[in-house]
Amino acid sequence: MNQFRFAQKYLRFSPYLGLTLILLFGVPRFIIVLNANLTGNYGLTSIIFVAMWLTPFLLLKRDGRKAIGISTPQKYQWLVYAFLIGIMVATLGYFIGDLFYNHSIENWYAYISKSYRLTPDQLQGSNRIIYFSIFAGTSMLFSPIGEELLYRGLIHESFVKRFGENKASIIDSTAFALTHLAHFGIVYVEGTWQFLFLPALIWVAFMFLTSRLFYFCRKKSGSIYGAMLSHAGFNLAMTYFIFYHIL
Repeated sequence: MNQFRFAQKYLRFSPYLGLTLILLFGVPRFIIVLNANLTGNYGLTSIIFVAMWLTPFLLLKRDGRKAIGISTPQKYQWLVYAFLIGIMVATLGYFIGDLFYNHSIENWYAYISKSYRLTPDQLQGSNRIIYFSIFAGTSMLFSPIGEELLYRGLIHESFVKRFGENKASIIDSTAFALTHLAHFGIVYVEGTWQFLFLPALIWVAFMFLTSRLFYFCRKKSGSIYGAMLSHAGFNLAMTYFIFYHIL
């Protein structure tokens, strides 16, 4: 039985669909994020994440959604573990960046912090916790749900039949890591674009391994919600380090 709602003659989980989704979402998102680093306007980025969020519900029938992990978790304790794993990985990312690059532009969290466009006055007193709550809440909602449904869900499942679970995870993790070069690696500094080769290489490798851990949490919990919560924990911790150790 075909798991897609429409165009059932053409739509099925396959590497062709996976590659199409990688390019369809990855290329526009890459361009939009690079532009947002210039303007500070991330509104279009949020729209991309919402589109990622809606796509499986628009494309798939119930059994198709179950195939990509939208189902009741088999091990609820792994939802907690997943969240904590995400926090620990983001914490490791902070200490690695601080060890090698301090708070220079070559530190991934330091560069990302500049996109927040907050003034010192906005970070005084109780304002800091208010802005932290806003940024943390947003980062824990949009990208964890949208990206996990797309990368650990639709894209992953598109490669499973041909390559198996592990290789499919390597493919979706590679796509996930490379698209994050738009967040750091290709940077805009003092009016020019630069490619920070070694920091970018570390960042992409770190994102790849992080993505593999998100898949591990999906597998252990038996649900895509494990990956979402691990991703949310990562974003929470990253936002904490940006607000309370960098800004």
